[in-house]
Amino acid sequence: MLPLDPQADIGRRAWVPCPNCADHRRCTTCQEGRACHAHWRYLLSNTGSLLHLQCPSCRHVWSHESHFGATRHGE
Repeated sequence: MLPLDPQADIGRRAWVPCPNCADHRRCTTCQEGRACHAHWRYLLSNTGSLLHLQCPSCRHVWSHESHFGATRHGE
């Protein structure tokens, strides 16, 4: 298991399904698209609409294109 990223801060969270452990699958709150108290992800950083995340359950790190807000150009 990867260590927790030094940029991980509980004050910066996102509610995006983890592609590694998919711990949200059996959660009614997550299935309803609401902010779940158990299945949030650390928002490590972002580049426009590209989010860099870490799952607190399995420590997987990945990037997620949210298509929200400032979009990236030329990539």
